[in-house]
Amino acid sequence: MAALFAGRVLVANNGARDELDTERELARCLDNKVLLLYFAAAACPRCRAFSPLLRDFYVRLTDEFYVERASQLVLVYVSRDDTEEKQSRFLKSMPKRWLSLPFEDDFKRELAERFAVAAVPAVVVLAPDGRLIAANAVEEIRRAGPACFKNWQEAAALVDRNFLAAEDFDEVARRSLTDPVRRLKYKLGKKTRDEEEEEGEGGRGG
Repeated sequence: MAALFAGRVLVANNGARDELDTERELARCLDNKVLLLYFAAAACPRCRAFSPLLRDFYVRLTDEFYVERASQLVLVYVSRDDTEEKQSRFLKSMPKRWLSLPFEDDFKRELAERFAVAAVPAVVVLAPDGRLIAANAVEEIRRAGPACFKNWQEAAALVDRNFLAAEDFDEVARRSLTDPVRRLKYKLGKKTRDEEEEEGEGGRGG
């Protein structure tokens, strides 16, 4: 997923406004994660109504107060604000783990065109390999809240970190998620329909 922002700068939403601009930094933040591109503007009434919901959605999936282990989720704010001051003011009220494109970066327009974003708010959901999971997940997030992340995770065939030793994660995260062995690992905990039927017959026979 880091390839989407190759040659670009992403800005961390922390006090230092750290810039991520190297291939390694971008890969560490973006690879092996579901990516949300949040197109919005602080002055937009619909965005003002939705943004607190998205903030809560993100926090409940990534903050240690709610979860033992942060979900494999990253969000990049793609500003439609008309001034840098408005963008900065908006981001101050959002989670520190959010990322954003610099205000002056024209890549924001290219992303809007690429994903056919005609109106805001819009949340484009991408799998780690760049496949489109949802063209606009705003209504899904409103309706299902954090529960919809599981659907995205399954759609992305995402490998859970529990299957990876800590020292192996950086290496594996760089591989394509089309690796069939990794897909098999993701499915190890799931029983096949045939197995479930056999167990059912065994229970009835006993």
